[in-house]
Amino acid sequence: MTRPPATLSPHGAGQGSPPLWASRHSPPPSPRAGSVDETGSRTQNAAMAASILTSADRATLTAPNLPTLTARILCTDLAGLRSQALGLAEAAGFATDCRTIVPKTPWNYLSPMLWPDARCAVAPAALAPPDGNLLIGAGGAAARLIAALRRPDLPGVIIQHPRMDLDRFDVVLAAKHDDITGPNVIVTRTALHRVNEAVLAEARARWAPVFAALPRPLVAVLIGGSNGRYRLDTAAARDLAAGLAAMMDADRVGLMLTPSRRTDAAARAALHEALAPRGVYLWDMTGENPYFGMLALADAIVVTADSVSMVSEAVATAAPVMLARLPGKSSRIGAFMNDMIACGRARDFAGRLAIWPTAPLNDTPMAAQSLRRLLGI
Repeated sequence: MTRPPATLSPHGAGQGSPPLWASRHSPPPSPRAGSVDETGSRTQNAAMAASILTSADRATLTAPNLPTLTARILCTDLAGLRSQALGLAEAAGFATDCRTIVPKTPWNYLSPMLWPDARCAVAPAALAPPDGNLLIGAGGAAARLIAALRRPDLPGVIIQHPRMDLDRFDVVLAAKHDDITGPNVIVTRTALHRVNEAVLAEARARWAPVFAALPRPLVAVLIGGSNGRYRLDTAAARDLAAGLAAMMDADRVGLMLTPSRRTDAAARAALHEALAPRGVYLWDMTGENPYFGMLALADAIVVTADSVSMVSEAVATAAPVMLARLPGKSSRIGAFMNDMIACGRARDFAGRLAIWPTAPLNDTPMAAQSLRRLLGI
């Protein structure tokens, strides 16, 4: 049944009137089509997820008659995890209080799944008040910590498969390739993120003068890095640079390239050596990151296929997306990349520019709306 709304104190959980959420022991609300992975909901999910959260949607989510809720964001210091948690919270209309999970010695040498009590395993800054109104985290360390901190008046939301009992959380947001379902599970086709119409419009205005001199068509190149499953070493970087150079020669494109914190210094050097003499814009990782500007201005995007998050952000734009495959293998990441190709939103990069009709694919707005429904907001 649907949880009845109640007045929530703006000062945080545990103070003032009862929270908007019922106790963890209360029956969950009846699933609605498009909010969880259920038979018959795929069509509506797809229609909802293909949209970008508009200003009207945001106004609805933050209407004056609704209390301002604060989500405490809990993640280790990984940009991809933080982007997912912030993207979900912002799309749902929550204020955010970001905390970085820093494991203490000796727990930093162990998998979070081996922590006997996550509250004792992390630096105290993540646990300090105020609690906020709900907890949102992403990744294994966040799953362990949120499961320990969650209370009837402090709901816990985890992004990515938590690898533990799903009933330890009020809401679980999992990718389609995680292959989990349940009354508290929201299944998304893409990773959650902060890319939306407003962010792209602002970035387009900010960065258009910077990239104005580059030839058109303009291709953004998003570079990830080695991650234990895929390898982006010097040899792989040289192979990628050769493919990009071939595209420049054959299709007369302009290139703007940004590495990530995971990109090895030797791989960055190999890309710079091969492409800088050709007039490619290569971000040197100093000053403001032009990442969103590149997404906003690109006529097409090439992205290394080691990162579900980067590909999800790329397909949230209107640009065709080409996947640069790297040496290595991951069944889960590979399944996601293959899904993007199967649905027509991406193609494999083969050293040539590919342009075809596309539309933004963004599941974050759907996930945010479904989250509010499952929490009874």
